[in-house]
Amino acid sequence: MDIEHVRSRFIKHFDGTTGFVYASPGRINLIGEHTDYNGGFVFPGAIDKGMIAEIKPNGTDKVRAYSIDLKDYTEFGLNEEDAPRASWARYIFGVCREIIKRGGKIAGFNTAFAGDVPLGAGMSSSAALESTYAFALNDMFNCGIDKFELAKIGQATEHNYCGVNCGIMDQFASVFGKEGHLIRLDCRSLEYEYVPFDPKGYKVVLIDSVVKHELASSAYNKRRESCEAVVAAIKKRHPEVELLRDADMKMLDEVKNEVSAEDYRRAEYVIEEIQRLLDACDALEKGDYKTVGEKMYGTHYGMSKLYEVSCEELDYLNDVARECGVTGSRVMGGGFGGCTINLVPEDKYDNFITTAVKGFTQKFGKEPKVYPVKIGAGSRKL
Repeated sequence: MDIEHVRSRFIKHFDGTTGFVYASPGRINLIGEHTDYNGGFVFPGAIDKGMIAEIKPNGTDKVRAYSIDLKDYTEFGLNEEDAPRASWARYIFGVCREIIKRGGKIAGFNTAFAGDVPLGAGMSSSAALESTYAFALNDMFNCGIDKFELAKIGQATEHNYCGVNCGIMDQFASVFGKEGHLIRLDCRSLEYEYVPFDPKGYKVVLIDSVVKHELASSAYNKRRESCEAVVAAIKKRHPEVELLRDADMKMLDEVKNEVSAEDYRRAEYVIEEIQRLLDACDALEKGDYKTVGEKMYGTHYGMSKLYEVSCEELDYLNDVARECGVTGSRVMGGGFGGCTINLVPEDKYDNFITTAVKGFTQKFGKEPKVYPVKIGAGSRKL
């Protein structure tokens, strides 16, 4: 992230003076996919890619905003009816409105921002943008909002101003990120714990399949319905079960003949995935990256064969990873395209990347994108 690039554009597009600079990261999720809406755990970490914004109060009741990457300028007021048309500006407007709803006093400001989180690669560029402005405005206007609420402001912005019904993980990871640590987040209680992640001798790299299958939203809803159907069946025998997080394989097997084979497979994946995540956390505490890698491969198998949210391109990248001696690899995110996340021994890294890119390009006629990442800090003032 280049602070000087943002500063020079801020000076050029506004009154020649400088403001305050803030940053927030994108995120990865090492393991724990489709567990959030089942009340389970997720295991994200902030990364060394994100958004940087320069901000300065301008003495008016208008926000004047410039997107450096899109070369687009807009201005808007701070009342509900002042919502801007540009989709990128709605993130900033939404954060302003959500802070105001919580009693924060905000005035007009000038701002320019840029980012190096790749859009659409599943690293949560939108959460990085929301977290940057939530953190910055809270700090600059002394709103006194705690970090937890800042993450919820980002989530509420997606729900109320951008039409995306997301969970809390992306914003949480962006605000609470800590260098050298992943965050084990309990999606039901929102309790969290930092777990050391310092994979000496390994690199973490994302390979973006550059595929987006249209199935995604309808298929996602169907998966949720499967999980709910199984919970309803188990609940008849075990009234304490509210979400799949409360169930185990023994309970699932009791209702095997009462649910469809498809619903059974979906629930099997979720119950096993919640356990895989807990096992991976235990392994990390011991510095056992080999076991972490095995759990990642287990997740990929489950997402591909049981939850059925992978695709040919992602399965290919996972197979190549195994053939090249990669310690762990899996599809990251909801599925149907996007990235694989790979834990690669340093001495096998170059061969893996060369083999994967060449083979993928020959097979699918397009080149995948490669993003090496490091685990970095959360929202901060620079």
